Amino acid sequence: MVKKSPLGPAQFPSLLPVPGVEIGAAAAGLRYEGRPDLMLARLAEGTTTAGVFTRSKMPAAPVEWCKQCLAENGGAARALVVNAGNANAFTGKKGDKATRKTAEATAKIVGCAPNEVLVASTGVIGEPLDVSTFPKYLKRINNGLSGAMWHEVAVAITTTDTFPKGCSRVATIDGKTAVISGVAKGSGMIAPDMATMLGFIFTNALVSANCLRAILKSATEASFNCATVDGDTSTNDTVLAFATGKNANKTMIDDPNDPRLADFKTKFLGVATSLAQQIVRDGEGATKFVTVEVAGAESPKAAKIIGLAVANSPLVKTAIAGEDPNWGRIIMAVGKSGERASRDSLKLWIGDQLVAENGIVSRNYVEERAAVHMKESDIDIRIDVGVGDGTATVWTCDFTHGYIDINADYRS
Repeated sequence: MVKKSPLGPAQFPSLLPVPGVEIGAAAAGLRYEGRPDLMLARLAEGTTTAGVFTRSKMPAAPVEWCKQCLAENGGAARALVVNAGNANAFTGKKGDKATRKTAEATAKIVGCAPNEVLVASTGVIGEPLDVSTFPKYLKRINNGLSGAMWHEVAVAITTTDTFPKGCSRVATIDGKTAVISGVAKGSGMIAPDMATMLGFIFTNALVSANCLRAILKSATEASFNCATVDGDTSTNDTVLAFATGKNANKTMIDDPNDPRLADFKTKFLGVATSLAQQIVRDGEGATKFVTVEVAGAESPKAAKIIGLAVANSPLVKTAIAGEDPNWGRIIMAVGKSGERASRDSLKLWIGDQLVAENGIVSRNYVEERAAVHMKESDIDIRIDVGVGDGTATVWTCDFTHGYIDINADYRS
């Protein structure tokens, strides 16, 4: 991986093993030399699964495969295979065949049906994926699986990422421990719905596929779909959740609103939020992590649209990169969102300083104070648009020349 983002963590977190989940990775030489780029997770029999996928009209072959599998098997899975370096997207029938061959080879190794093997890919679009060596490497990985190889697996799914991303939380259901551990990748081509990102969350909770689907969908909307780096979504966006049911609550929970799941849903959202924020902190060329909070909107949906208009504005993001408190660009972005906002009731804060109110700059605004905040690595922007009770929070990063450098040279 390239030089680590200045916004990244000091080290990869210590992720907890999840009962019923064994993981491993290998360097298959798909695009990157000397680092893992192929991973396998073997899941206990009875594991339930849910997925959220890109809504791109150009979905990659693995996305279509996963959707089909989940529809056929009712949300059951015994294995997950992910490769980095090649997205297997826009590769026609060859891409479909490569995905199917990957699932069939894995099914033989694990001992399950091919449609119980979920597959994900990430990397360059439009290049055929050669999977002829996959059986050899998958056998090798399978022979060395453990419940602790989180770092290797997190590295194996990265592309332009500068650091691997992971998070663990522990919840309680019916007095029993439910571990939640997840990994994700993403750095550029990131925007809500869902971004060029992969996320995989594992737990030993005993919940039905329908229940897990509802929890995942809700958590994704409040986490991954609130993260944006550059406004571009991808062909491969996938978040999968797996629940093994091992050593957990004794009775299957089917209702996502069951009060016994309150702590679990909070911790699950915590994992998803941490992974989403790590992706933004690893935004290509990023030097600033930006939180945009919107209040006073007509609805939560409207607040989110306003927040994303600010977070995706190249003018706002370049001003932040230049540490320039050019608050007029934020006002511009609110106005272009298309959502209701009151010019004369709007309030804007940069950091803890009120910048604008009553349709004009605040009489107490001191630009030098705002400039000091803009030099920090974490930037806070708060906006109250003054028309209702809707709120939302989104996360983004600045635009620097580093983003251009990375994407100009990505294929070469």
